[in-house]
Amino acid sequence: VQLQASGGGLVQSGGSLRLSCRTSGFPLEQFGIGWFRQAPGKEREAVSCIGNSNSNTSYADSVKGRFTISRDNAKNTVYLLMNSLRPEDSADYYCATAPLVLRRPCTIKGMVFWGRGTQVTVSS
Repeated sequence: VQLQASGGGLVQSGGSLRLSCRTSGFPLEQFGIGWFRQAPGKEREAVSCIGNSNSNTSYADSVKGRFTISRDNAKNTVYLLMNSLRPEDSADYYCATAPLVLRRPCTIKGMVFWGRGTQVTVSS
C-alpha cells in the first residue's frame, strides 16, 4: 500500500493549490481517503475525508466552502482543491486511507495507512 501526496508549494494569500494523493497497491474504490495537515508546533488535524463517492465527503469547519475533495478511481488519485488560501492553512499535508468496510471516522486514529506529506506555505 502506497500513498504519495504532491502539489504543495508556495502561494500568496487568496490563491489556490490542488493537492494530489496518488495511490497504489490497493483497490482505491474500496477505500476512503482523508487529508490531514500539521503545522509546525501544532498537532496533526483532519482537513477532509471522502468515502465511496464524490458526494460522500466531510470537511473541517476551518476549510468548509474553500476546499473541495474529490476522487478519480480510474486514476487511483484523490484530490484536494484549496481555494482562498490563508496563512493559517500553511502546513504539511498528508493523505491517509482506511478500508470503507471498516467504517472508520475521519480522524487520525481512523486511518490505517499514511503517505508522506507535501508542504503548503501561504504567504500574507
